[in-house]
Amino acid sequence: MKNRICVIGILVENRKIAAEINQVLSDFGEIVVGRLGVPYRERKLSIISIIVDGTTDQIGALTGKLGQIKEVKVKSAILI
Repeated sequence: MKNRICVIGILVENRKIAAEINQVLSDFGEIVVGRLGVPYRERKLSIISIIVDGTTDQIGALTGKLGQIKEVKVKSAILI
């Protein structure tokens, strides 16, 4: 299966679940190219953007695991 480059946006509504998010990202570390996390204090949110290079199955598994975490919203865009 061909690898895809994808950007994943993660909206975190509760910073107390950071360890759970970090564990999932660590589990998929082999496909993570880069990560940027920004606390948006005015809205009491955190936003994380992840660039990944993996198969559609790997990307789907990662976004699925993240989406199962309460108070997390996930969107992805496959670029190529």
